[in-house]
Amino acid sequence: MRAVLQRVTRASCTVEGRVTGETGPGFLVLLGVAPDDTADTARRLAAQIVKLRIFGDEAGRMNLSLLDIGGGVLSVSQFTLYADTRRGNRPGFTGAAPPEQARALYAEFNAALRAHGVPVGEGVFGAHMTLDLTNDGPVTLVLDTGQG
Repeated sequence: MRAVLQRVTRASCTVEGRVTGETGPGFLVLLGVAPDDTADTARRLAAQIVKLRIFGDEAGRMNLSLLDIGGGVLSVSQFTLYADTRRGNRPGFTGAAPPEQARALYAEFNAALRAHGVPVGEGVFGAHMTLDLTNDGPVTLVLDTGQG
């Protein structure tokens, strides 16, 4: 799995004029799923994300986790994180998991975040989405489980 994690003060996802998910302070997570990923991969990545200490403490140092600040997540499925751009001008997406598998593991990932007590807003799998966010820092990390 690959996740692009952005620390945000707020984020929302809109599909066809309707807000489908949002969060206040926390993370916007763009999640890509590879063919070799499993439910265990999704649970491990969720556990890592909720424990990452990248929120400022009283001294302004990155010492607090999502759990420490009581933050939330806006989670958006993003197969394009597995784009292959090595040849030509049109990316290939054969490195991404098939839709059925990706949908199930996206749901597993979101359930794992919730199991840690994190509120999760969601995008709509496979839909054209508009994301609106206020990046905080900016702080952006790319996490890769190395499965795919």
